[in-house]
Amino acid sequence: MKKHSIKSFVALCALAASYSSFAGNKDRSGQAGAPELMINPWARTTGVFGLNVSHVAGMEAMKSNIAGLAQTNQTEVGLSRGQYLSGTNISLNTIGLSQKLGEAGVIGVTLNSMNFGEITTTDFDNPEGVGSYRPQFLNIQLGYAKQFSSHVNAGAAMTYVSEQVGNIGALGIAFEGGIQYHTGKKDNFHFGITLRNLGSNMRFTGTGFAVNGEKPQSSPSFVVSQTYPADKFSMPTYLNFGASYDFYLDEHHLASADSTPKHRLTAMGNFQSNSFNNDYLGLGAEYAFREMFMVRAGYRYEKGIMSDANSTTMYTGVAVGATAQKRLGENGPMVSLDYSFRPTKKPANGVHMITLRMTR
Repeated sequence: MKKHSIKSFVALCALAASYSSFAGNKDRSGQAGAPELMINPWARTTGVFGLNVSHVAGMEAMKSNIAGLAQTNQTEVGLSRGQYLSGTNISLNTIGLSQKLGEAGVIGVTLNSMNFGEITTTDFDNPEGVGSYRPQFLNIQLGYAKQFSSHVNAGAAMTYVSEQVGNIGALGIAFEGGIQYHTGKKDNFHFGITLRNLGSNMRFTGTGFAVNGEKPQSSPSFVVSQTYPADKFSMPTYLNFGASYDFYLDEHHLASADSTPKHRLTAMGNFQSNSFNNDYLGLGAEYAFREMFMVRAGYRYEKGIMSDANSTTMYTGVAVGATAQKRLGENGPMVSLDYSFRPTKKPANGVHMITLRMTR
């Protein structure tokens, strides 16, 4: 391993340790904004509730651990569509692209949009409605990652955050960094750390905060407009540790050490320390047959999740998913179709994600 790879790994570990010393202040629960930064739009990752931070690879790593972006072979393009909390009319649409730049590393970009549907505008005098509006949340992420050695990947990314609700809006910038370390006979032990959503405070501004009223003392009376500024809010920063191990179930039948086994089983564990929410602890597994068909499942625990009275999440903690992929022709691109489902508590009916990806 090169010296600068070791330095990068140690630096992020030190940063992670310093973050852990002040993370997890649950007295501030509910005070963070930009909650869409906590939502992963890619079905392969959400099929294990994001527990694959240690080995996630390619374009989808930009929403999990940016270091995995370095594992892009050449070019990857993806489209994802999600029904978030089915029955609420909230949808999530994402497009992503990653491109390898030779020895210089890999760059990637994702555009993520949340659609909340049409909401009726009401006021004191018109409780039945006087029109409608459509909230618009848009995130644009630009990332870079590099494989510093055969064992270490590292990367960093920046996300532009835009939230528009009627005639008020907020803007912000978030940053993240990540490391992945691989070792073992077939590089089948994986460890990853990522620190995400470090950024500027955000504040909603706009004409929606203006209040019109009469000034009766004056003669003649006239209408005045007073704007009341909103408070600033922080972004949902979190630190994520993950480890995984690949078991090649038919390894003893292989003709050579470089052959790909028919059956792979990956076990994974994860801990996520949140600044504004409960911490997460999860376990998951993924089975692959010839790397063409995959099924996966995970469970993510947080404090109070078992109790309807004390739970602060809509999720039950369970996630399942599947993948089918095939190469088009001998030298053509690999086309993958991913699906995931995470059941939720009533009245929502779960979160569905489906992703179409093309990789060269």
